[in-house]
Amino acid sequence: MNTLFQHFIREEEGQTLVEYGLLISLIALVLITTLSLLGKRLQKGFETTQSHIITTT
Repeated sequence: MNTLFQHFIREEEGQTLVEYGLLISLIALVLITTLSLLGKRLQKGFETTQSHIITTT
């Protein structure tokens, strides 16, 4: 019984898997937020450029 309990205490694969899952989800959240904000800014820049092209031609 004692060795079985010690085995579960030493077992860290489950903890590592959960930590990697949390890291991946955090990175995904940061990427989605960054791309969303960057996309809006790029769209506004293209619209400004398009309006300048239209008014000059």
